[in-house]
Amino acid sequence: MDTQNFKWIRDPEACYIEDGRVEIITRPHTDLWQRTYYHFRNDNAPVFQMETEEPYFSFIVKTDFTDSHQRFDQCGIVMYLDSENWLKASVEYENGEFQHLGSVVTNHGYSDWATTEIPASVKTMWYRFSRREDDYCVECSEDGAKFKQMRICHVYKGAGKIQFGIYACSPEDSSFKAVFSDMRLTECAWKAHDGQQPD
Repeated sequence: MDTQNFKWIRDPEACYIEDGRVEIITRPHTDLWQRTYYHFRNDNAPVFQMETEEPYFSFIVKTDFTDSHQRFDQCGIVMYLDSENWLKASVEYENGEFQHLGSVVTNHGYSDWATTEIPASVKTMWYRFSRREDDYCVECSEDGAKFKQMRICHVYKGAGKIQFGIYACSPEDSSFKAVFSDMRLTECAWKAHDGQQPD
């Protein structure tokens, strides 16, 4: 992928881009979250993404978060449409024993969080973000070959032109280096449903 097609929404503390590899140094107290449960609204994480109207595709990227060390440090994929409509998937540091592999979908200003605990020893994760019109599938992989479904979702503003890419942030008083590599676009790997027919 040509990262020259990508644009920043909010700059990170620092970034280094070379040969399709992106390193992001996060700023402290940056995050993406809207209202639900915690009631606060955070909308200041740096996002690096491109624009497309292609209705069927998959975006794949490898993330390396070896440097994460403070609670909630995170990096992953994102589709940021506006402050109240977006989705993200990432590994979020918790402590020396475990971290959270999860995804957040925000529609009309309310976020959810679907998550599972994984060992703190995991330091890299691949993601595959697939689009079928205004429906989306997010998958993860520890080796870049075998992907496991994390979630399927609908995004209310997810039709037509969208923006998608990568992000990294540190919600607490922290900063870390997130590394993104092996980014590529492919034909949609999320195939049409073959099963129960709609009513």
